[in-house]
Amino acid sequence: MRGLKTKLIEAGSELGGKVSIGFPEKTISDIGGIPEITGAALVEQLVQQATTFDPAIICGQWISNIRRLEDGTFRLKSYTGEIHDTRTIILTVGNGTIQPVKLDVHGAEKYENSNLHHHVSDSQKFKNKRILISGGGDSAVDWANELYSIAEEVTVIHRRDAFRAFESSVQQMKQRADVRTPYIIQQLSGEGSQIKQATLEHLDTGKTDEIEIDALLVNHSFTSDIGGINHWGLDIQEGRIVVNDAMETNIPGIFAAGDAVTYPNKLSLFVAGFTEGPAAVNKAKKYLNPSSEPMAMYSTHHEKLYEIKNM
Repeated sequence: MRGLKTKLIEAGSELGGKVSIGFPEKTISDIGGIPEITGAALVEQLVQQATTFDPAIICGQWISNIRRLEDGTFRLKSYTGEIHDTRTIILTVGNGTIQPVKLDVHGAEKYENSNLHHHVSDSQKFKNKRILISGGGDSAVDWANELYSIAEEVTVIHRRDAFRAFESSVQQMKQRADVRTPYIIQQLSGEGSQIKQATLEHLDTGKTDEIEIDALLVNHSFTSDIGGINHWGLDIQEGRIVVNDAMETNIPGIFAAGDAVTYPNKLSLFVAGFTEGPAAVNKAKKYLNPSSEPMAMYSTHHEKLYEIKNM
């Protein structure tokens, strides 16, 4: 909408990032105007919207190096040698490449290609199953609520009494699932590659319980890596790029938005990305053309959008 020549470079093989990897079937209910939507459907609609003005979209390129040319242009180079020149950069890299934190239990790895899961790609795999969920964050709590309606039973264990999730979601989970705290998984046993039993240990008393399970879902967060961006000279604190309220980094011409950034009173919800992204674009436009308007015209007044919708 700001009339900028735009290229989107994605390190993964497809667009969608953490949403596509971590919770394509999970219901999202905190986006204004959308009562609920699955992660996969949200990604599909975002991609459709993003292609409105036909930007160049490149997948499968991980940017490893940056340098500034004498004329102020940034030159980006991928691990596989591709070169991209640009006058401005907006970093929306989220958590970078992400890997699930594995279950620290002896022998757990032999079940990973069977009924030990780190994310849910197909909820129907859990239909009529006895499910054990290990974790205390949003993913563990939300999946307990999501899978309750199709599972035979859902048990949730967490090493602490307090859960790191929305209060309403935790309350709902406690009404639906068998919630046990403070517990950890001490041992897994099974037949071949299939887990059949989990031994749970109470951290305060040392008491153990054995439960029969058909599936184990481990939601112990993720490790993340933003790769070469760590060496670009950006101000980074605790793995997040520091920006101001206009999404400007400490390097003129480089902006950032979304999960990748930190600033006072940062809101870690989808809705934040829907405001931070446009803020970064508007500031990039102003950087390129100081005499331009500070923000885009309303979409209802945008002639090009009107033409597209009536084609």
